[in-house]
Amino acid sequence: MSSNRGVVYVGPGKVEVRDIPDPVMSAPDDGRKLDHAVILKVVSTNICGSDQHMVRGRTTAPAGLVLGHEITGEVIEKGSDVEMLEIGDIVSVPFNVACGRCRCCREQDTGVCLTVNPARAGGAYGYVDMGGWVGGQARYVMVPYADFNLLKFPDRDQALERIRDLTMLSDILPTGFHGAVSAGVGVGSVVYVAGAGPVGLAAAASAQILGAAVVMVGDFNRERLDHAEKMGFAPVDLNAGDRLGEMIAEITGSPEVDAAIDAVGFEARGHAGGEQPAIVLNQMMEITRPAGDIGIPGLYVTEDPGAVDDAAKVGSLSLRFGLGWAKAQSFHTGQTPVLRYNRQLMQAILHGRLPIADIVNAQVISLEDAAQGYEAFDHGAAKKFVLDPHGMLKAG
Repeated sequence: MSSNRGVVYVGPGKVEVRDIPDPVMSAPDDGRKLDHAVILKVVSTNICGSDQHMVRGRTTAPAGLVLGHEITGEVIEKGSDVEMLEIGDIVSVPFNVACGRCRCCREQDTGVCLTVNPARAGGAYGYVDMGGWVGGQARYVMVPYADFNLLKFPDRDQALERIRDLTMLSDILPTGFHGAVSAGVGVGSVVYVAGAGPVGLAAAASAQILGAAVVMVGDFNRERLDHAEKMGFAPVDLNAGDRLGEMIAEITGSPEVDAAIDAVGFEARGHAGGEQPAIVLNQMMEITRPAGDIGIPGLYVTEDPGAVDDAAKVGSLSLRFGLGWAKAQSFHTGQTPVLRYNRQLMQAILHGRLPIADIVNAQVISLEDAAQGYEAFDHGAAKKFVLDPHGMLKAG
């Protein structure tokens, strides 16, 4: 194994690619040996909007954190307890770190595993307060509970041919799909997705594959809306005004939708230009029909040092919850349990049903160019940046 390199959070607004320690099969909290782990050579690893929250200084992430929770890799070393994987296998890594043994994991709620994070339920790679697991925006990374967590691709050559699509299985495609499923999307549904970023586009694509009749995507970013329209979704330009129901009615004939998906999260902005962290959630309640469902894959945090007010700094938002109650709506929140969906979505990709890389406008860049990717993404680029640490995507 050559020396490791990784994307490191330096401080608000700054990341650097640095030499980092080679991964070892030991737990981050107490150093105990993990015979159920593997070491991966990272084939691809993506920049995520959730990473941007940390890089903007909107969380309590410490300087020196190695980033990256969207990982696809090749097994190059495995522990003595790993039985289902072999050296050379190409695998997708769910961003959830999960033990496979606790009550939540047994019930497929792997986003809130009870054992991998001493601070609270749920673990993830390279993320603040998620158990200390080293991130995968690197050349090499360690993955615990490998037999349970990793999704092996059935054919190596086929996987490398479709790697730009398959790299989305680690997070944004299952997250978008979870948002659509939890919003109750089905055949004939009229759907509104808030946010035309990669997760919003993945949610829109998921709504289509689930049979939606109309899929609308709303945003202020004109470049992202133009791309969404090219992909077959109905754009809703929020610059046109604050009467979302009327804009939806211009497309569908009704100001209400069957299902709404919040792919924006806590850094939402309103027409006044400033942050309004609850605005999307309140809009979802307004436009969703009585007894409709609202899926919320967008990130909301318990601590936000950069919030607009003291309440929002601890995740307390000003919601019109009475409206949602009066309309008998259902809200579905939390980290996506990737393992619930990734195998089925892999099949959809491998059989040509879901060209997700084109839908989210994936752009492959080198690991060493990660800082430029972060900057472009932060400025609203209509792209999903995929890092290629070993040049394997370019070769493929």
